[in-house]
Amino acid sequence: MQRELLAAFLKSRRGMLSPEQFGLNPGSRRRTPGLRREEVAQLSGVSLTWYTWLEQGRDIRVSRQVLEALAQTLKLTPAERRHLFTLAETALPAEQPQPQSGTISPTLRKLVESLDPNPAHVTNDYWDLLAANRAYATLVGGLHHLPPEERNSIWLLFTRPQMQSLLVDWQREVRDILGQFRIAVGKHPEDPRPQELIDTLTKTSSQFRTLWSEHPVQAFRPTMKRFSHPTAGQLNLNYTKLDVAENPGQHLVVFMPATDTDEQALTRLVTDSPEPPLL
Repeated sequence: MQRELLAAFLKSRRGMLSPEQFGLNPGSRRRTPGLRREEVAQLSGVSLTWYTWLEQGRDIRVSRQVLEALAQTLKLTPAERRHLFTLAETALPAEQPQPQSGTISPTLRKLVESLDPNPAHVTNDYWDLLAANRAYATLVGGLHHLPPEERNSIWLLFTRPQMQSLLVDWQREVRDILGQFRIAVGKHPEDPRPQELIDTLTKTSSQFRTLWSEHPVQAFRPTMKRFSHPTAGQLNLNYTKLDVAENPGQHLVVFMPATDTDEQALTRLVTDSPEPPLL
């Protein structure tokens, strides 16, 4: 089935191209639109027999180099290129990680705002806070007055004293977030932002220096977070994180009340709050 799908995909993309795009003479004897098989084979540097077998759905071995050449010849988009490798059952070459984007779509901003009174925010792999609703800003003690470089969950955990009293399980929380952050640092070695954050925290917080030196590594796991808020009291909130499909590296983080009592407390917290959202 995979080979049949691959054959059909190659034929369809070949048919969308014109000889003129490659400086070839279209001639007058073409029975179908698009490039001929022999033209694709020649432009890709493969034999006509081999390419014909590929379009016939035969079970032949396909290398990454050949797939890359076909993708270039057929002018495939990044999504089409990934599809080509998937159909050929070949792993994609490692892609160069892209710097984290701080641009939030208007729809995502509206979604974050609409989740009140449930705390919600958008973060990147480095835990920079890109957007937050009123409930989250109120829960953590305000965000709007902070300079952009300090709107970061890791920074707040180690430099805002009230975070240690707010989070009942602060020690566990910081180990978890640093474990996830370390994985992200390894994925983006060329991005200066994480190293800037590490350097600043190393100079600022002895607790960060100690924990970071232990090299924690932790995958994300949904869990319940316990808060001791100065006005809302004890809050138990279930916590989850969703990837933003249109912007890889961005994540929507949402806190949901564990009980009806927690839901009522959140509603009161947001209703009485003067804190503006970070949108």
